[in-house]
Amino acid sequence: MSVNFSVVRVEKRTRQNVEKFERHIERKNENYSNMNVDLSQTENNIHFKSCDMTYTEKLNEMIKEGKASLWNIKKDSPIFNELIFDVNTQYFYQNGGYEFAKKFYEEAFHFAEELYGSEYILSAVMHADEVNLGLSDEINTYYHYHMHVMALPVVEKEVRWTKRCKDKSLVGKVKRIEMQVSHSKKWYSEKVTDENGNMYYNYSYSILQDKFWEYMQNAGFRNFERGEKGSTAEHLSSLQHQIEKDKRRLLEAEYEAQKAEKALAEIKPIQIETEQIDEIVKKKILGKIQMSAEDYEKLTTLAKEGIANRYEIAKQKTVIEQKNDKISFLEDELNELKKKCKPFLEALKIAPKKIMEFIEEIIKPPEKAVQKAEEDKPSQWEITIGPKKPSQPEIKHEQPKRNKKKGDYER
Repeated sequence: MSVNFSVVRVEKRTRQNVEKFERHIERKNENYSNMNVDLSQTENNIHFKSCDMTYTEKLNEMIKEGKASLWNIKKDSPIFNELIFDVNTQYFYQNGGYEFAKKFYEEAFHFAEELYGSEYILSAVMHADEVNLGLSDEINTYYHYHMHVMALPVVEKEVRWTKRCKDKSLVGKVKRIEMQVSHSKKWYSEKVTDENGNMYYNYSYSILQDKFWEYMQNAGFRNFERGEKGSTAEHLSSLQHQIEKDKRRLLEAEYEAQKAEKALAEIKPIQIETEQIDEIVKKKILGKIQMSAEDYEKLTTLAKEGIANRYEIAKQKTVIEQKNDKISFLEDELNELKKKCKPFLEALKIAPKKIMEFIEEIIKPPEKAVQKAEEDKPSQWEITIGPKKPSQPEIKHEQPKRNKKKGDYER
């Protein structure tokens, strides 16, 4: 039986790019680059909190009301946090489908409220209109339920008097409190001491995964695991699904390109044999072209059709170029995934049973994995894919540099 996992991702959005993500989250587009969106099911999306204006307008309103501040914030700094709550599709269909998903993500929304504060949640919407192509077939369609939450990472910032202050007795004292939007201060990493007294950092996103899993367990939602700590490996079945998904997207893009080429062929101007046109323009008297009313009507009709079709041809050429670019991109993406999966798939062909046992051993909860490692010795047939993962997290005695990017941390 497959294991269900929960994931919470935090994506940073700036004032410059948040509109693009807003249009996707709020379903403001008429067409989507994500081919899995089924707009006929969009009415099933659930807003646990709606924003009655754009995200940027809401930010400006909160700044005006003194609820948020961009004091000392650079122009291109991340302002918005997009949280994406996700559990694999099978989990919901095993427990009641759409109705169960609504209850699950409503509770997840309350978790986000505790995390950011209710007034700093701009929008929270559960998407129920994205098809899971890996599970769906010609008979049954399965939708991948997940939730997007757009929030402002606001923290209390103490602004203190500096040495430039004329009254030296005030230097270092609190001048005012700013409700500052700050991603870095919201998501700082905690120092932790292990049982041997060694200090190390428990990264903020890892703490978020722990808190979410514990919160949902306490709320009565069971039978799913927290994503594996410290792991950057992707599950074999997930990679295979991604390959199949991209194959379908590639075929759909090629089909769209063929349709565009067919449309281009159908709208080409009506072809007239050269002899007919030459015969029309040969009729001259005193240097002027003379033609019958029938020929004149025929020629003017063709001229009008040519002008109209010239625009359509240019339009269809643009569509074909865009489709061809998309095909090239998807081919590159598919080749990259094939390279990534190659060692896994080869090992799976050689020893499928052993590989699946190996994977199940990896995805066990950490405490069980440690206990298992102590009790069992490695068997002779064990196949190692990539560097062997240690049974316990490696403890670094050096404090990591502060300028380490958050992108290097796990989700």
